[in-house]
Amino acid sequence: MTSTLSPVDVGRPWVATSWMMVTGLLFVCVTGIVRYIGSDVPAAQAAFIRYIIGLFIMLPFMGEILKGRFGRGDVVLYSIRGLCHALGVILWFYAMARIPIAEVTAIGYLSPIYIAVGAAVFLGEKLATRRILAIVAAFIGAMVILRPGIEAINEGQTAMLITAPLFAVSYLLAKRLSMHANPAVVVGMLSFFVTIGIAPFAYAVWAPPSASDVMWLFLVAIFATAGHFTMTKALSAAPLAVTQPVTFLQLVWASLLGYFVFSEKIDFWVLMGGGIIIASVSFISYREWVLSRVVKTPPAVAMKT
Repeated sequence: MTSTLSPVDVGRPWVATSWMMVTGLLFVCVTGIVRYIGSDVPAAQAAFIRYIIGLFIMLPFMGEILKGRFGRGDVVLYSIRGLCHALGVILWFYAMARIPIAEVTAIGYLSPIYIAVGAAVFLGEKLATRRILAIVAAFIGAMVILRPGIEAINEGQTAMLITAPLFAVSYLLAKRLSMHANPAVVVGMLSFFVTIGIAPFAYAVWAPPSASDVMWLFLVAIFATAGHFTMTKALSAAPLAVTQPVTFLQLVWASLLGYFVFSEKIDFWVLMGGGIIIASVSFISYREWVLSRVVKTPPAVAMKT
C-alpha cells in the first residue's frame, strides 16, 4: 500500500479570503475600541463587562448548551480553559492600554506557534524538521519586534508574551473538547467560565463605569462575536492554508488605525517581525493541509474474467 496526494481541494478561495478580510477588520475594530478606552476602565473590569455582555449574546444558543452532557473530566477541562482564557483576556486588555495596536497584533500572532508546540508535547502530534524551523523563524520574528538588548521590554510587551501561550492552551483544550462536544457548547462554556474566572479580578479593582464605557464595551462584544462568526464562515469555505496568509492584513490595518486615529508611529521592525511570524504560521498551516491530503492507495486487486 502506498501513499499519494488526494486531488487539490482549495474550496472557494475568494469567498474564504473575503470573509477573512472582514474578520480582520472586525477584530481591528475591537482592538481600536479597547485602545480608545485605554486605562479609563481597569483591564479586568473591562474584560468582565465585555464577557457579561457576551453571555447575553449567547442566550439564543442556551437551549443547545443545556442539552450538552458533561462528565467530571469535561468540567475540569472547561474550568482550566476558562481560567487560562480569562487570564489571557485580562492581560490582552492590559497590553492594549500600554503598547501600540500593531505591536499587540504582531505579538499575538505567536499563539499558533505555541499551539504547534503544545500539540506536539500534549497531544502527541509529530513535529517535523520543517515545522521546527518555522517555529524557530517565528520566535526570531518576535525578537525582531521586541529587540531585546536594544530596547527595554516593557510591561505591555510582557503581558502579550504571556497572553499568547495562555490563548494557545485555551485553543488546545477546545480542540480536545470539540472532539465529542457540540461547538455551541464549547463556545458557551468558554463564555461562562471566563466570566467566572475574571469576576474576582474585576471585583478587586471595580469602579463604577460610565455609560459611555459600557456602550463601547457593548460594541466590543458585538464586533468580537461577529468576528468569530465570519472567521468560522471563512474556515468552512476553504482550508486554513488558504485563509491564514490573509490574516497579515490585520497587522496592516492595525498599523494604519494606530497611525491615523491614535497618532502611533508605523514601526518598520514591528511590520517586519510580524511578517516573519505570519509567514511561519502560514507555512505550518500549509504543511498541515498537505499532510491532510495524503491518502492510502488501496492494494491492486487482480481482475477476474
